[in-house]
Amino acid sequence: MFVLTIDQKGSRSSRDRVPDLLALLGDLRMELPFERSVGDEVQGVTAQADVAVEAALRALRDGHWSVGIGVGPVDTPLPAGTREASGPAFFAARDAVDRAKKTGDRPPVAVTGPAGAAEAEAVLVLIGRLIRDRTAEQWRILEQVEPGIWGAQSAAARKLGISPQSVGKTIARAGWQEEWAARPAASVLLARADETSAAGETEHL
Repeated sequence: MFVLTIDQKGSRSSRDRVPDLLALLGDLRMELPFERSVGDEVQGVTAQADVAVEAALRALRDGHWSVGIGVGPVDTPLPAGTREASGPAFFAARDAVDRAKKTGDRPPVAVTGPAGAAEAEAVLVLIGRLIRDRTAEQWRILEQVEPGIWGAQSAAARKLGISPQSVGKTIARAGWQEEWAARPAASVLLARADETSAAGETEHL
């Protein structure tokens, strides 16, 4: 399982942004949907590595959050909500978000778990840099480009009323293709860590 603990940055000096984040993450496939845990923090549980990656990157793009991903077992049966849930993955997520808060100029994301977790974190940090450095104008264009779809650049250009060349230049400068090539790598590494954790649990039975 993957537990995400996401904590608001500078919460004492800004408004409560938890409702906005819950709306942002509300359509994701979760075993336990995101909900406020304590203060300006939310937690959610998913069994899907790609969902964990998507949630982390959405929060990083929003810019107001430190993101921790814990990889490992969760106590079953699952309760109705994350506030009642527990297990090693929750402790790992706590460690991860605490580390994410101390990353300095680096994107505030960390992953704690068995083999594969550190590598997944490294890939997420690289993607996070691409996301963080994009301008509002670049996002305006990129939001119209469907990743991995043939003809997506031309379709975006028609929708925006600009040239395909302008869309292509934006994609290149913003590292759009690099992001979508790296997302599966982050997912694979998270899944590898989860498999390692599951194997370890089996050995102890």
